[in-house]
Amino acid sequence: MSHASALLAALDDYVAARDEAIAQARRDLNVSELEASALSRIADEPGIRPSNLRAHLGVTAAGVTTLVDRLIGRGLLRRELDEDDRRVNHIHLEIDLDTEPWVALRRFPREVEEAVRSEPAEVATAAAEMLVRITERVRARR
Repeated sequence: MSHASALLAALDDYVAARDEAIAQARRDLNVSELEASALSRIADEPGIRPSNLRAHLGVTAAGVTTLVDRLIGRGLLRRELDEDDRRVNHIHLEIDLDTEPWVALRRFPREVEEAVRSEPAEVATAAAEMLVRITERVRARR
């Protein structure tokens, strides 16, 4: 087996293991993929407006309202009215995605980002190109 084939196989195995670990974390935490994406976005942009969250998630206004209401009901989010414009509200996390058990939703992307940043630029570029090819192969299989 060539080095390139071995690397591709290892990356494929990693992607499969990562996907399963993240799916298991979502099951353990009882959150859907959409909910996990929303929580991550809100963690990255505390106080996000529902319209911005809607645009990021690609759902309707009613869909984001339902999602936010459901997560508020579960104690994961809170909604705050804007002090200057009471018609506007902002969404904040009630949980910390950087602590257990919630960090499991974001662990792999951060580990990959840290690993890439520690490599020389040419190595990171080669790995990125390979990951693009792998991603294209995975999408083609679907």
